[in-house]
Amino acid sequence: MFKPEIPRRKSRLIKVGSVAVGGDAPVSVQTMTNTETCDVEATLAQIGRAARAGVDIVRVSVPSMEAAEAFGEIRKRSPVPLITDIHFDYKIALRVAELGADCLRINPGNIGREDRVQAVVQSARDHGIPIRIGVNAGSLEKDLQKKYGEPTPEALVESALRHIEILDRLNFPDFKVSLKASDVFTTVEAYKLLAGQIEQPLHLGITEAGGLRAGSVKSAIGLGMLLAAGIGDTIRVSLAADPVEEVKVGFDILKSLHIRSKGVNIIACPSCSRQEFDVIKTVNALEQRLEDVLESIDVAVMGCVVNGPGEAREADVGIAGGSPNLLYIEGKPAYKVSEAEMVDVLERQVRARIAAMKE
Repeated sequence: MFKPEIPRRKSRLIKVGSVAVGGDAPVSVQTMTNTETCDVEATLAQIGRAARAGVDIVRVSVPSMEAAEAFGEIRKRSPVPLITDIHFDYKIALRVAELGADCLRINPGNIGREDRVQAVVQSARDHGIPIRIGVNAGSLEKDLQKKYGEPTPEALVESALRHIEILDRLNFPDFKVSLKASDVFTTVEAYKLLAGQIEQPLHLGITEAGGLRAGSVKSAIGLGMLLAAGIGDTIRVSLAADPVEEVKVGFDILKSLHIRSKGVNIIACPSCSRQEFDVIKTVNALEQRLEDVLESIDVAVMGCVVNGPGEAREADVGIAGGSPNLLYIEGKPAYKVSEAEMVDVLERQVRARIAAMKE
């Protein structure tokens, strides 16, 4: 299979807990909880589901000191590193750093007085945790809104550089930056403008992308354009949907660009009147059965003999519809499979291949 080499933008390596971001580290996938942070059990349950889906890092909003204390308990029991999302109140940042936050998502410019910014940066330094600068088109500084008239790429970059200048002045290089807008072209151009001006890792995202379908499409286009250009060290697909869906779409984007493989990659025909079995029903059932699989494996589900044998031969496990339907294992025809047993057979073969990989 042709896999083009994508030259990666060189960036500084930072650590978010156990996860390396930037440098030569794999592009990581993030999501954000949408539970009430003070509801510790609900938040942990959501983090747990995201972890089982393969997420690398989870962000948690901490809007109050009460939420900060709840975060402390969440952090103790979280299976993955956690970023705390904080705005305005520097005391919250200081507290979550004490309680084990793996990264502070906080814009130095909106903390207030210089001494407060210095306190937050010193706390991050003392606890060995990075900072994420997050610029959003919906919350640009008023003077930049007036200067540019709208959230242009140049406005986003100027805002980011203001925050970066503060950290540079305080000699704190361990940070990453995001420049998010809901418009694909604004976002992409902003990242391209900033990419050559700093050495720090870039966190990619299209903010307020939309619901599951539209948001996934918009994110795939925007993030795909940047990743294909070698820009981006960690990503979040922002959807008005279950955070687990953000994780799945994120890995699908990376998988489609051959940047990172995690989980089952199903190659399936869209189906037509030539199909010898119900392709859509089979794919849906197979996706549900194999949700827990995080290992990389290709599975082809093809409905007829036109493209079916070729695609099935290229996959680790494949089925090609025909009279009869034929199972392929590691590129070779294996045996006939009826529609009634197809999902069971494919699941069994996938799990057998994975077990063999681990030996």
